[in-house]
Formats: sequence, structure tokens, C-alpha cells
Amino acid sequence: MKKALLSALLLAASFAAHADEKLLSKQYGACMERPDVTTAGMHECIAAETARQDKTLNTIYKRLQQAISPARKPRLLDAQRAWLKFRDANCDFQADPDGGTLAGVNASACVMQMTADRAKELADLAVEAGAR
Repeated sequence: MKKALLSALLLAASFAAHADEKLLSKQYGACMERPDVTTAGMHECIAAETARQDKTLNTIYKRLQQAISPARKPRLLDAQRAWLKFRDANCDFQADPDGGTLAGVNASACVMQMTADRAKELADLAVEAGAR
């Protein structure tokens, strides 16, 4: 039983630590690769990185708002609200009540990764809008 739990925790740590390293901070990687990281520690690492990614997302969102025409701003707001709703529902689904502690780690990592992905997507759109 302990061997199975250890294997599951290592798998979760591997997934969360290497989700998409290009978009995640070095602090996150270092946090997740600590030899003494526990499930609670993984949640702390993920929460800290999610906060960093959320701050980045908000900064980029504001930059994109400034780069687009006034006519497009309401559509951006609608898209962002729909994306937030989707992210939250999608990641909440991953918090399988029968999945044990791993499901919580996966759900938290989902929010973190989707936030990083969205920040990258909006950054690309801001660059494109600025090039016009």
C-alpha cells in the first residue's frame, strides 16, 4: 500500500513539476524538485506559481486591452469571462472525489497550467495587435 502511494505521489510530482516548464517559473521547478516535498508542499508550490501566473495574466490582459480597438474590448472581456468559467469548471472536474490526494494536486496544477497557457495566448495576441 505504501509503495503504491509513493508511486502515485511521484507521478503527481512529475506531472506537476514538468507540466510546461517553458511557461512556469524557475522558483516553481525548484520548489517541486525539493527532495522533501509532500502533497501539502506540492499544493504550496502550485499555489505560489498560480499566483505568479495570475499576476502575469492580469498584466498581459491589461496590455492587450490597450493594444486593441475600443470596438474589440467588450469581446475580449466576454472571451476572458468565458475562459475563466471554462478553466474553473475543467479543473474542478479533475478534482475527482474518488481520486484521493492526487486529484487535488492535479486540479490545482490544472488551474496553474491553464493560467500560464492563457497568459501566453494573450501575450501573443498583444504582440500581434501591437504590430498593426
